[in-house]
Amino acid sequence: MKIICFNTVKDEMNKKPKYLVLILILIGLNNSCSDKKNDFDASGVFESDEIIISSESAGVIREFKIEEGMELDSGTYIGFIDTTQLHLKISQIEAQIRAINSKKPDIIKQLASMEEQLNFLNREKIRIKNLLEAGAATQKQLDDISSNIEILTRQIDATKSNLEITSRSIDLETAPLNIQIKQLNDQIKKCIIINPVKGTVLTKFAYENELANVGKPLYKISDLSFITLRAYVTGGQLDKIKLNQSVNVLVDNDNDNYKKYTGKVEWISRKAEFTPKTIMNKDERANLVYAIKIRVKNDGFIKIGMYAEVKFSE
Repeated sequence: MKIICFNTVKDEMNKKPKYLVLILILIGLNNSCSDKKNDFDASGVFESDEIIISSESAGVIREFKIEEGMELDSGTYIGFIDTTQLHLKISQIEAQIRAINSKKPDIIKQLASMEEQLNFLNREKIRIKNLLEAGAATQKQLDDISSNIEILTRQIDATKSNLEITSRSIDLETAPLNIQIKQLNDQIKKCIIINPVKGTVLTKFAYENELANVGKPLYKISDLSFITLRAYVTGGQLDKIKLNQSVNVLVDNDNDNYKKYTGKVEWISRKAEFTPKTIMNKDERANLVYAIKIRVKNDGFIKIGMYAEVKFSE
């Protein structure tokens, strides 16, 4: 038979209040943590519009000054693709144009002798006309030289017309070649890699001395100065949000703290969808949710794929 001392019973009774206080404290902490965990209206993941910059020309990449994580401005020079063959092609076409143009007639020189002959006849006509008035020449002489002037004038006009037609034909023959040169110059321009948009380089796909083809991805870039949080809300929460509404965005800073940002609702889906498996909503029992996009100014801390929580009001 176990004998319990009176003092022992007294000590056990004194300990019970302490146990009860400890249990109540633990329950309070647990409820506090539970409340903190679910003290948000929506949650989601940050995303951004990612642009893949591709090659516009084919050839060996001779220079490619870019690294992942670099911040680039629009219009920044990145590098170039070899253009040797394009320049050689232009030289070949220019030689063809010179050869064709060498056949073009020199209208002024070819008509110079006939123009001089016409001027001589006009001077003779004036001289004969003066002699006729003095009675030293006949009307027939004047008529003959007038006829010769008319015939030579028509010959000059016909010759000039033929030479102009020949010249225009040569110009038409060289026109396609000049267009080819413009096309090649455009291809050469596209061989110079210029960054088209401001942003941060996310992924580098190509390197120097690699062969690039038209459409080959070179790098991926995204403007991270503003970043979008795609979150999900239930149908019952739709009346609490509207476009351009300011909301509080909370991003994990460490285990116990958040970094707080102000975001603006820029898009609300009109179509319900099933809850994504990776997203936890305020009402976890809801099967259908609506996607929203919240635009947040990024101070450099937020990264694509980071998880965040949203509070519609304080």
